[in-house]
Amino acid sequence: MPYLADEDRYQKMDYNYTGKSGLKLPAVSLGLWHNFGGVDTLENARKMLRKAFDLGINHFDLANNYGPPAGSAEETMGILMEKDFKPYRDQLVISSKAGYYMWPGPYGNWGSRKYLISSLDQSLKRMGLDYVDIFYHHRPDPDTPLAETIGALKQIQDQGKALYVGISNYNAKQTKKAVEVAEKMGVDLLLNQYNYSIFDRWSEKENLLGTLKEAGMGSIIYSPLAQGLLTDKYLDGIPADSRAAKESGFLKEDSITEEKLEAVRKLNEIAADRGQSLSQMALAWVLDQGATSVLVGASKVEQIIENAAAINNTSFTNEELAAIEAIAAE
Repeated sequence: MPYLADEDRYQKMDYNYTGKSGLKLPAVSLGLWHNFGGVDTLENARKMLRKAFDLGINHFDLANNYGPPAGSAEETMGILMEKDFKPYRDQLVISSKAGYYMWPGPYGNWGSRKYLISSLDQSLKRMGLDYVDIFYHHRPDPDTPLAETIGALKQIQDQGKALYVGISNYNAKQTKKAVEVAEKMGVDLLLNQYNYSIFDRWSEKENLLGTLKEAGMGSIIYSPLAQGLLTDKYLDGIPADSRAAKESGFLKEDSITEEKLEAVRKLNEIAADRGQSLSQMALAWVLDQGATSVLVGASKVEQIIENAAAINNTSFTNEELAAIEAIAAE
């Protein structure tokens, strides 16, 4: 049976304008960083993408090196575009990035024109697409002139290989410089993708959200659940099948102290009083700070259903916010 998307999908999700652009993004977007690679089950990936789209999540976020192995998440996206999503291409926002190590030699990393354009050409081929909706430079390059990196993004956009271009993992100072260079070149940077959560506040110290708003840019947040720590998974300790126990990715077992677990339990109590799961509250909190969209990962359909429902309550009382701040400060 061919896939037919839920007709009511757009009534199930909120959509926010991205900065000063005309592009709306779903409040909750789906990231394919983990669980969509060549080592994973295609049928599970298919179920998750279908359910996400049925819930109005029409933004799928990738990068050249997502997998594992690197590139395989985009290959999975390409297979499922062909099988299920081709009729819906114009309703989807598909993004990719380049900036981290992808292939050996001097042209498979960082931010040169050679790397960025070659990488996007490879990504388009893997996904079977003529263009991506958003293409990001994945991280600042300390050695390549910023004008070259931004110039490559401009060339990519001018050629129609990406409808919008953006940056990722740029701090406030780096963002301001990128915007300055981009404006001189006649490039509009759409948004910055970076990590932010109740536990991860580096961006607040330099007012990155304020910097983006001043520049007319949007913000899309990855790791809003602190690599899964802000879920009910860790309420009773570290389960054997968790990301921390496997030590895959950035959440390490030795970083999860009893103090942090106690903070998770206290946050869970606030979420319960709000009628939400901990993950729903954590996502709602990031959206309440002014983010355009939060990127969630998933290993099963049920997680997507749960996280999409975060939009049902994204307002907080002053008392709730103060309680969350007190717990985070501990």
